[in-house]
Amino acid sequence: MSREMLHSLVEIVDEKEIDTVCRILLKFVEEEAAMPDEIEAIREARREIENGDLFSHEEVWA
Repeated sequence: MSREMLHSLVEIVDEKEIDTVCRILLKFVEEEAAMPDEIEAIREARREIENGDLFSHEEVWA
């Protein structure tokens, strides 16, 4: 199947179904792998959540 054929198929999709088609197509798009510093930031955030080391809404906006 060519890109042109895929484009033509998308063109005939009912407007009400565009969101569904978009969600399905996005499942086939590869995500970029997380960088090492991103992985460490996620680990640190999880540790902070587990330890209760979070700021309250009032502390952030005070």
